[in-house]
Amino acid sequence: MTTYSLSRTEKVVNVLVKGCMSLICRVDAVQLENVPRRGPLIIITNHINFLEAPIIYTHLQPCPLTGFSKIESWDHPIFGPLFNVWGIIPIRREDADMSAIRRGVAALQDGQILAVAPEGTRSGNGRLQKAHAGVVVLALLSGAPLLPVLSYGGESYRQNLRRLRRTDFYIVVGQPFKLDDGGTRANRKTRAKMITEIMYQMAHLLPPQYRGEYADVDNATQTYLRFLS
Repeated sequence: MTTYSLSRTEKVVNVLVKGCMSLICRVDAVQLENVPRRGPLIIITNHINFLEAPIIYTHLQPCPLTGFSKIESWDHPIFGPLFNVWGIIPIRREDADMSAIRRGVAALQDGQILAVAPEGTRSGNGRLQKAHAGVVVLALLSGAPLLPVLSYGGESYRQNLRRLRRTDFYIVVGQPFKLDDGGTRANRKTRAKMITEIMYQMAHLLPPQYRGEYADVDNATQTYLRFLS
């Protein structure tokens, strides 16, 4: 397992990014104390806008944390260089990018924490969208536990900026669990059931108005989930 330490460049970048985010948001990050500081671990998070990645990333430092971002992000003059410093893994969203999946599994096997947004794209309004099953493949291939880390409040930052107000940004952390396929190879139907169960675990952590596609939490099942003590 690789020994992890931040480079001087990353330390400086993290301080600057965290400072900039604190000008925009008033972050309630107390529950991040419940996140382990080493992997293998898959953090599953919702994706509202650009805020959650830099906020959660910098508040979890120092730790061996990486994640995925759409390959188009590297065309951005700020995000491209920033993601290179952070070692973010580019992923093609239009197909099953197994190369990115393999890099994610390798990072987990190396003891890293891998952040994944199962929705795959920004919601803008904070309400959960229909998720994709890529994180199921990652979890089954790696055997790594999953930990829900959700945020809300950041969807209103634009309106608040126009009024020169900071945005209250809340972070909530759930229970870690593993996926159990019963020793059989999970087919597409099984993977679909697994991702639905995962998303209900995420929805449980959010206020009702943010649960979106997974609002009927009373009907949630846990057939494939094994919670860790």
